[in-house]
Amino acid sequence: MAVILAASLPVLFWFQNGLADGGLSLAFQPATLWRGEAWTGLFTSMFIHANWTHVAMNALGVFAFGPPVARLMSGARGVVGFLTFYIVTGLAGAFGYALVHAGSYDALGGASAAVFGLMGAAFRVLGRRDGRLRALSDRRFLAMAAVMMLVNLASGLIGLVPGAGGARVAWEAHAFGFVAGALLIGPWVKLFRSRRTSFDSPPDLGDPSA
Repeated sequence: MAVILAASLPVLFWFQNGLADGGLSLAFQPATLWRGEAWTGLFTSMFIHANWTHVAMNALGVFAFGPPVARLMSGARGVVGFLTFYIVTGLAGAFGYALVHAGSYDALGGASAAVFGLMGAAFRVLGRRDGRLRALSDRRFLAMAAVMMLVNLASGLIGLVPGAGGARVAWEAHAFGFVAGALLIGPWVKLFRSRRTSFDSPPDLGDPSA
């Protein structure tokens, strides 16, 4: 499922290029959210991109971090769980960006927040051969998360990101997406895991046991 999702991003961008406005009407403007307008932009913005480099980077991100997350949720139930997880973390990133930039009319677009959501979830299972999640307090998870957030912050402040095309990097949306992914993956696995999996989930944050 992760591979299909990754492949869909350039396909969607190809269709986006055929739109009269190049997909600008599908972008998200934080200021309109607080005026009760254009709520749909929270959702549609994660399916548009600035250019081919931008979409390629996000497709590679889904391809790299999607499979470890998808494997936690097998079967048809898992497909629904994986796709909704991707969308929810993308929404969390866009909404978080709107909280920080409430008065901004800058157009926000891209799947980066959802990709960071997958990354936050994948970091909790990387290096675990039993497929169980690392605790949020796990040192390896915290170290990987800290490094990634520093890189994310630097890319946002410096702006040296391939595919940005001179546009502002929404590093805040990335951060909110990452945190949402790391926090939600435990409860998500409980909701959408296959009944045949061996996860034994304690009540603590709904995570499978470490």
